[in-house]
Amino acid sequence: MDLAVAKARQCGVGWVVAANSTHFGIAGHYSLRAAGHGLIGLAFTNASPILVPTRAKQPALGTNPVCMAAPTDRPGEPFLLDMATSAVAYGKVEMKHRTGQQLPAGWAVDSEGRETRDSEAGLHGGVLPLGGLEETSGYKGYGLALMVEILCSLLAGTPVGPSVRAWKSDTAPARLGQCFVAVDPSAFAPDFSGRLSEVADVFRGLEPADPDSPVLFPGDPERAREADCARRGGVAYHVNQLAHLAALAQECGVE
Repeated sequence: MDLAVAKARQCGVGWVVAANSTHFGIAGHYSLRAAGHGLIGLAFTNASPILVPTRAKQPALGTNPVCMAAPTDRPGEPFLLDMATSAVAYGKVEMKHRTGQQLPAGWAVDSEGRETRDSEAGLHGGVLPLGGLEETSGYKGYGLALMVEILCSLLAGTPVGPSVRAWKSDTAPARLGQCFVAVDPSAFAPDFSGRLSEVADVFRGLEPADPDSPVLFPGDPERAREADCARRGGVAYHVNQLAHLAALAQECGVE
């Protein structure tokens, strides 16, 4: 992303791909690096195949996130959209399984490609694309996931879709492809950051359907969670997660 920022400073737009990479953590981290320089930042990555494409039975794509950050003229309040192109991140299916909860409808399918609410079956099947089943427009999420695959693995010359290393496998390098884009808004219309702040006010000011749930601007939920963690003095964990970590520590012989 830093290279993309440098290119955008020179040319207005910087577009960079990384080859033979691995899990890069939070996509928003990279987009926010560009926003911190007053630029629009986009970050994409492919991932191990756990998403089952519309009408398929087996996973063939990753959760393949799309992310964009853009600066407002208010410090600490950028636009930030960071989302998987699957209906849900795979980690959330794991969380439901670990805490003994059913999956919401539209999250996952079993090993036969049938929708399931059983977290065990979902772990052995795969997650649905954003939108869920075909009748609820899941094909749009499938198309977005494939778009990310093109921008990442095809541009980077790395393995594609079903050929990407399996999730949790450690027998071979991950060889993921990633894409980082920086755009200098000053190369276009003036006062981008000021106008984006006004846009944020418009959407936050919309009348909510539920007075207790105001309309949010992308990035607001993350900022609220950060503030909550700061108030708590840390991150809250479910007791089952702590029990799992304690058992793992004992198995590994660490405190």
